Amino acid sequence: MSEPTDAVRVLIADDQALLRESFGVLVDAEPGLKVVGTAEDGEAAVRLALSERPDVILMDVRMPRLDGIEATRAIRRNPATEGVRVLVLTMFDLDSYVFAALRSGASGFLLKDVAPAELVRAIRTVAAGESLLAPSVTRRLIAEFCRQPRHVPPAPEGLDVLTAREYDVLVLVTRGLSNSEIALELRVSMGTVKTHVGRLLDKLGARDRVQLVITGYQHGLAGTAE
Repeated sequence: MSEPTDAVRVLIADDQALLRESFGVLVDAEPGLKVVGTAEDGEAAVRLALSERPDVILMDVRMPRLDGIEATRAIRRNPATEGVRVLVLTMFDLDSYVFAALRSGASGFLLKDVAPAELVRAIRTVAAGESLLAPSVTRRLIAEFCRQPRHVPPAPEGLDVLTAREYDVLVLVTRGLSNSEIALELRVSMGTVKTHVGRLLDKLGARDRVQLVITGYQHGLAGTAE
């Protein structure tokens, strides 16, 4: 039976063969997901990203030759692969290497012991163009990131440029809610949420959703989270 043409194409980069195989079996077993390659180091991940153009890469942090952070940076900076989404996998919930991933263009973070269902959901989330910021580990990583002055970009002067609804959306983004969760919370359509997020990116000069969360932390919006 042929693969669906709209399947999410996944590349797995990890220096542990057992994990590559395990993740591969899990991904291929899911309808609408397809493994298009595996890489045992960062250099191979960069090469395969260019040749296979996957939708999502599951990227280990610590790999030989080129670590996952540098590989992510190289992939996201190359115009030919800048649209590839990267989901960083780490063994530790406060891995110092992951702080750098906030600048490298990663779309989210997960622990390697993540439940299979959560991993699948994460792949689908980032493939849909959203950043995976809901897991508590990611919120803690960003909070720690913001406590380290050498890493923190200057915060915007204020949030007075935002409308009341844009402010509400920023609070929920900072809490780690996805667009669909924000739509449910505010009782609006997905299209409306996407419009508000786009305006937030523009008004606050943020590159992506991760930077929106950082901005929210810098302005104390995490304190309004549950």
